[in-house]
Amino acid sequence: MDSTKMTSELESLKSKLRATWTAGDFAEIAKAIQGGAEEFVKRLDIQRGTIVLDVACGNGNTAIPAAKAGAEVTGLDIAPYLIEQAIERAEREKVRAEFDVGDAEDLPYEPASFDLVMTMFGAMFAPRPDVVAAELKRVCRPGGVIAMANWTPQGFIGQMFKITGKHVAPPAGMSSPILWGDEQTVSERFADGISNLQMTRRKIDFDFSISPEDVVEHFRMYYGPTQKAFGALDGAGQAALRKDLEDLWSGYNTATDGSTKVVGEYLEVIATRS
Repeated sequence: MDSTKMTSELESLKSKLRATWTAGDFAEIAKAIQGGAEEFVKRLDIQRGTIVLDVACGNGNTAIPAAKAGAEVTGLDIAPYLIEQAIERAEREKVRAEFDVGDAEDLPYEPASFDLVMTMFGAMFAPRPDVVAAELKRVCRPGGVIAMANWTPQGFIGQMFKITGKHVAPPAGMSSPILWGDEQTVSERFADGISNLQMTRRKIDFDFSISPEDVVEHFRMYYGPTQKAFGALDGAGQAALRKDLEDLWSGYNTATDGSTKVVGEYLEVIATRS
């Protein structure tokens, strides 16, 4: 179909996105939400022998718990360094899992290969949501489940993206990732090929032992989108973005001991393949 064809403009966009997600070190960010990732996997009630694909798996926050539950897990991510970290983590935690470098819009697997296809804060960032939805459905067997965790527009991360977008324009030609956290949009994207669709808004904690100001610097160092946003601005622009982000983290912070604890919101999507 036309939307799968790689134009020069699309290739340029995907190159920029690849550079964004290979910048920094997302594993340092993932540590703060590891507990929430484990809760997400636990609710899926994965049985031993379940064949699982974790799309945009990062360093294994959801793939590792699934493997510990006895699943046969394959993880895929666009960032080679995260795949290397996931392999090392699986070895360190003594679980078996396969990990591949790949693109959520072009999954290198046969149709109906998996019982469960899951993605947590990952596939939502691919530039063509229609292609992502088609690929998730394609590799999931009939009767299998597609499980997504997607940041909502109204939640904390949605607000952080909104602030960043105020200072640095998002890439041209790309649908907003946080539309994957909107129920109506998800219903439209999963209108075909899905026999049952359940959506629940969930909370997830960001826990840092450092101050909100230091958390902003932590994201600037390790979170690719934030690092790239700062890099696109001059000194005055960086100072303005930093202040807005510090105000956001401070405003949402519920800790009173100098550390940072912020509650985020995501949309949990459970779709049964017809």
